[in-house]
Amino acid sequence: MPAFKYEALSPEGRSSSGLLEADNARAARAQLRAQGLVPLGVEPVEQQGAETGPGLGFMRRRVFGATGLAVWTRQLAGLVGSGLPIERALTALADEAEDQRQAELLAQLKAEVNAGSPFARALASAPREFDEVYRAVVAAGEQSGALGPVLERLADDLEQRQELRAKLIGAMAYPAIVSLIAVLIVIFLVSYVVPQIASVFTSSKRALPLLTIVMLGISDFVRHWGWALLAGVVAGLGGLSWALRRSPALRERFDAGLLRLPLLGRLARGYNGARFAATLAMLAGSGVPILKALQAAAETLSNRAMRADALDALVQVREGAPLGSALAGKKRFPGILAMFARLGEQTGQLPQMLERAARQLGAEVQRRAMAAATLLEPLLIVAMGGLVMMIVLAVLLPIIQLNTWVK
Repeated sequence: MPAFKYEALSPEGRSSSGLLEADNARAARAQLRAQGLVPLGVEPVEQQGAETGPGLGFMRRRVFGATGLAVWTRQLAGLVGSGLPIERALTALADEAEDQRQAELLAQLKAEVNAGSPFARALASAPREFDEVYRAVVAAGEQSGALGPVLERLADDLEQRQELRAKLIGAMAYPAIVSLIAVLIVIFLVSYVVPQIASVFTSSKRALPLLTIVMLGISDFVRHWGWALLAGVVAGLGGLSWALRRSPALRERFDAGLLRLPLLGRLARGYNGARFAATLAMLAGSGVPILKALQAAAETLSNRAMRADALDALVQVREGAPLGSALAGKKRFPGILAMFARLGEQTGQLPQMLERAARQLGAEVQRRAMAAATLLEPLLIVAMGGLVMMIVLAVLLPIIQLNTWVK
């Protein structure tokens, strides 16, 4: 039964709004009149995840953020685990929703469930909010009759993924901020301070020190052509981003090159490996067939080169190869993943072993990121100090030279 949002007036003249279910807008108005309300407007609830036109789905903000989806899944797992039917759990969550868009989305899901659709199929009506992995886990939980525990496991996975991402961002935030501030300070000194001070000495008709001449040349270039350089950099980055989006082959080669970098490559391999292992463990542990689980886990990889390797491993598993052997032939994946997959297949505990591999890979990524951030902080400070020292020397050397001439 479709959901409608309404605005109405009470007999006392007070305005009210909310959501209700009805076969059509006319039936919704009849329900409002039966409650003694005067309907002012009745509109169907839009499908939050559907594309309504070119570009509109991309521009629309998602209802659930990464953290919000984990919290909502945890709440839903608690209600379903306590024995509450899924439609009543959705009603309770919709009543407690503080965001109107979230309440509308939950009303849409509840309407789909009341119409007889399984919960996983109802989630498919909002694909931007609930990806393929999320829906596959929910479908497995419904088929096994253990939706509550499966939702708990899904919430755990979402929280662990968000925690790993937050730690990586936190580790790299300080070096990024220091670098940005250093660049802004150097640009200010070179484009404003150096010309103001050095102009006093250029009129003396004396030969200036080489460092001062070089600094004045850099300053002149920044003041006259800095905007063109900035525009070129922005245009280059924009063009590269556009080309990577339009050409999957170029994106795959670019990601493969990224994996070969000394530090970023190891971080990318570890992060994607941990995400792949965690997703595969969750899906396999929920009862999803291994081929479907591999397909869904591969789609979660942000690195296209590793995604291609995962899909190739899927083909090998479909042809009868063990998962551990298929992953062992893909050198872009961390070796520990293939080792734990092989042990899991031998012991019959594949989900547990994959989960252990995901934890170890996640811990290794965090350790490397923290070590890199710890090393970058003093290096950035020393580099910034060296640049400022060169600028100060470029200003002080003419002053020292002038004092020598006076003597």
